[in-house]
Amino acid sequence: MDLNKLKQNKTIKELLEFGIINIDKSSGPTSFSVSEFVQKELGLRKTSHFGTLDPKVTGVLPVALNRACKLTGYFLGEDKEYIGIMRIHENIALNELKKAIKEKFTGKIMQMPPVRSNVKRQNRQREIKKFKILEKDEQNILFQVECEGGTYIRKLISDLGDYLKIGAHMLELRRIRAGIFEEEEIVNLYDFKKAVEEYKKGNEILLKKIIIPGDIIFELHSPVEIQKHNLRQIFTGKPIHQDDLKSKSSKKQGEIISVFCENKFIGMYKVINKGDLFAQPEFVMQPIKL
Repeated sequence: MDLNKLKQNKTIKELLEFGIINIDKSSGPTSFSVSEFVQKELGLRKTSHFGTLDPKVTGVLPVALNRACKLTGYFLGEDKEYIGIMRIHENIALNELKKAIKEKFTGKIMQMPPVRSNVKRQNRQREIKKFKILEKDEQNILFQVECEGGTYIRKLISDLGDYLKIGAHMLELRRIRAGIFEEEEIVNLYDFKKAVEEYKKGNEILLKKIIIPGDIIFELHSPVEIQKHNLRQIFTGKPIHQDDLKSKSSKKQGEIISVFCENKFIGMYKVINKGDLFAQPEFVMQPIKL
């Protein structure tokens, strides 16, 4: 499937009803306040963001619009990538720092959420897929981390300092990737507001350019095409049977898939593969009335 072609065939109303804007969050506002700002500016029923950033942290913050909020749970657990600066409280050799990271802070680690967090404070396993030192200037260290969603980077840096018995804290942090959403696609709030102002004047070009169709979910959960003969029943929650499929599927039981019909998103389904029953609906999106 081609996301750009899907987008070209959508009206601005369809994009606002089922779209995502990849906001470049600045330092200061909370993730919730950024999401709320997008909602008010566009006059939407609701918005939601994919993964909280601390107020001082900047970077990639995807914000779902209206019905795309239903997709939030499918995006939240995806890997994240950050670049930041930590300050070690005592100077040590670069090779010591790298050795500690390799031995204790790469791969699967146990992490206790910080005191100021909204989750239960108990040890959780998280995977650090990459923890790279990019540059060292005395006690300031430029680093890059790729990790499992739900990892606390500030706590990671603090734990590293404790392990080395020298102390460390984070000075700056920027998220450069959240799952399939990357820094190259982000729009700052100034350009977002400018696009909204133009849209209110009747020019939808800028706004249409920055909205990503919610259909992008197929990049995370592979798409399955169905025929259109049973669409009315499917929109009311009917499970998908083998004879609804456009072609035979090799999807495994328990797999989460995105379902399309003639390049239009239908919903998210869980594969059952029992007899003629292929998949049960988790979220079905009714047709958008233009």
